[in-house]
Amino acid sequence: MTLIQNEDLIQSVADALQYISYYHPPDFIAALHEAWKREKSPAARDALAQILVNSRLCAEGKRPICQDTGIVTVFLDIGMEVRWEGGMSVADMVNEGVRRAYLLPDNVLRASILDDPIGARKNTGDNTPAVIHMRLVAGSTIHVRLAAKGGGSENKARMAMLNPSDSLADWVVDTLPGMGAGWCPPGMLGIGVGGTAEQATLLAKEALMDSIDIHELRERGPQNRKEELRLEIVERANRLGIGAQGLGGLTTVLDAKILDYPTHAASLPVAMIPNCAATRHAHFTLDGSGVAELKPPALDRWPVLDWDATAGSRKVNLATIDSEEIANWRPGETLLLSGKLLTGRDAAHKRLLAMLEAGESLPEGVDLENRFIYYVGPVDPVRSEVIGPAGPTTASRMDKFTDKLLAHTGILGMIGKAERGPVGIDAIQKHKAVYLIAVGGAAYLVSKAIRAARVIAFEDLGMEAIHEFEVEDMPVTVAVDVNGESIHESGPALWRRHMAEQHPIEVT
Repeated sequence: MTLIQNEDLIQSVADALQYISYYHPPDFIAALHEAWKREKSPAARDALAQILVNSRLCAEGKRPICQDTGIVTVFLDIGMEVRWEGGMSVADMVNEGVRRAYLLPDNVLRASILDDPIGARKNTGDNTPAVIHMRLVAGSTIHVRLAAKGGGSENKARMAMLNPSDSLADWVVDTLPGMGAGWCPPGMLGIGVGGTAEQATLLAKEALMDSIDIHELRERGPQNRKEELRLEIVERANRLGIGAQGLGGLTTVLDAKILDYPTHAASLPVAMIPNCAATRHAHFTLDGSGVAELKPPALDRWPVLDWDATAGSRKVNLATIDSEEIANWRPGETLLLSGKLLTGRDAAHKRLLAMLEAGESLPEGVDLENRFIYYVGPVDPVRSEVIGPAGPTTASRMDKFTDKLLAHTGILGMIGKAERGPVGIDAIQKHKAVYLIAVGGAAYLVSKAIRAARVIAFEDLGMEAIHEFEVEDMPVTVAVDVNGESIHESGPALWRRHMAEQHPIEVT
């Protein structure tokens, strides 16, 4: 019989969530570095470099890898010989650990969880509650696996009920292009097979808790059907040419993990959930000896890259920008933005449009004429920061607002991550605007370009309030030009052709 204090689980959860907010798993860094070394696409190689540079900065500065510090998912295997010292439920202990982690003054994490999801959608303020899965198992310890999962990658989860004779690999490869780049590739795919619909999805999420080891599997060769499928899926997925951030390139998937469960003879439930470039998970065991200890990885696990944002980039002064200047920009071109821009995401867009359609004046300071709007929900600043990590959110969520907002306000351009959908692209082309992307998974690096920040409207929306940022040399890439041409269409198409024609490029 093992006696475990309530406080030991609470503090272990809090410590682990802080740890994963700024330390990538070493296996992920190693795989990403190898992908960077192999990459031949200049745009994808630059995106990979930014993610790696950002990761090292976060490890050194102990600040979040991504501004979306995630919804917490916890798997607990609780030994049946464990006894608790204290009167709290397991769920209450876990949620108290989440609360402590996300409100820690030295490294504030963004609260992203909304209560009443189909009603008021009010932020809980401390990122609780977590999604908790518990199993009673033999033994006298508690094994905990937890992750902080960003909304961009979670939104790309897919589930299907296949026929028993259908090909799992075909389904994955057919499904991936439709997921777009909002999950911030490259990352790992968690795949669940069997059981029932909900079991397959749970297995897919659990598979993401594993380490990247596809390189070891290649070296020794597959020993069963699941391992054969892993190799096939990774190879075929990367030949899609989607690449880092969807810009086109050699590496879209770093690994694919498969967990399965017995299923009905008439069924083949499958689910796929991607992990983004802010892969965050940790494992620890409580044995009654106290709070779990997570040892920081050595900084020499991170490569030191000679990344220069100014190389080949066009400098842009946001104070003097006009429609004539943006008409010269082309998809794939890199820019360095300096000047003032406004921020706004889903909730702010909805409120702005409601005001415009009601004939109301916009809040003081929200003048969008000839301005750029950045789709971001930043982390609160700590110490001397003007703003916390402030990477882009998925732009396609704003597509349904874009036409009306451009028509009413005269916005010149938008900045986000991943592709725009047909509705968004049509609006951009119609109004001769542009869409730029910043690298998802490089939030701390992006924040270094922000010299001043202030909330100018909708403060009650928290991280979704409208800010004014003053930026200096903020790195972005032209994703959709005034003619509606998208790098997220042309880039992957180019690299698919390269690989299909067996172009002399190393593909692994």
